Amino acid sequence: MMRTVEVYADNIHAGRLTEHARNDYEFAYDAFYLANPQLPPISLTLPKRSEPYRSKRIFSFFTNLLPEGANRKAMCIAHKVDEEDFFGMLEMICNLDCIGNVTLRKD
Repeated sequence: MMRTVEVYADNIHAGRLTEHARNDYEFAYDAFYLANPQLPPISLTLPKRSEPYRSKRIFSFFTNLLPEGANRKAMCIAHKVDEEDFFGMLEMICNLDCIGNVTLRKD
């Protein structure tokens, strides 16, 4: 089952994170975001490029947005998300404030 979250930087749509399957993840920048040289990459580890990033693991930049410790456990219980399901936890924090300028949204 494919899952996606939209990635925003300073409330501007920057791209999309997709889980195609377990161990198959993609982050692709939005064409408008790429075309604007004034807009920085969302992370130093994900420089702007037109080619999507692919990985067998969720990119650490995104997992670093997740709550930790007791907060993670409480949120997972409240939202019925397995603590081993990192993409599910990313969906769980959609539309919530994150540290920094990047937020995730479900459209």
